[in-house]
Amino acid sequence: MRAKQLSIFLENKSGRLTEVTEALGKSGVNLTAMSIADNSDFGILRCIVSDPEKAYKVLKEEHFAVKITDVIGFTCPNTSGSLAVVLKYLSDRGVFIEYMYSFANGDVANIVIRPTDLESCEKILEEKKVDLMADSDLYRL
Repeated sequence: MRAKQLSIFLENKSGRLTEVTEALGKSGVNLTAMSIADNSDFGILRCIVSDPEKAYKVLKEEHFAVKITDVIGFTCPNTSGSLAVVLKYLSDRGVFIEYMYSFANGDVANIVIRPTDLESCEKILEEKKVDLMADSDLYRL
């Protein structure tokens, strides 16, 4: 199932990540998952939050460059090779993953992916009976 993810563009300078987390914290928005990718000039903070619309509004008011994109969350066993099985389902059918981040929690691994074709990806994962996460589950991790 699809969930909303925030992508926040940050200058590569000390304190910018702190400013984001403080703004979200003051507004009562909880970060449930995040990833940072950077180059020499800027970074992109991608995150799942408890209230994407509220977080978007708060960050815009604080003058951050932010956008909302759809992602897909799923779980698989936290064992060697489990993720490879799921990714093979997708690659065998030509679904390209733009980016992914994940985290393990005990016996389960939680994965967030951004495929180029959301519809095909969802269909394949449903056909293969992969445990898709509801957006509300991702927002409450």
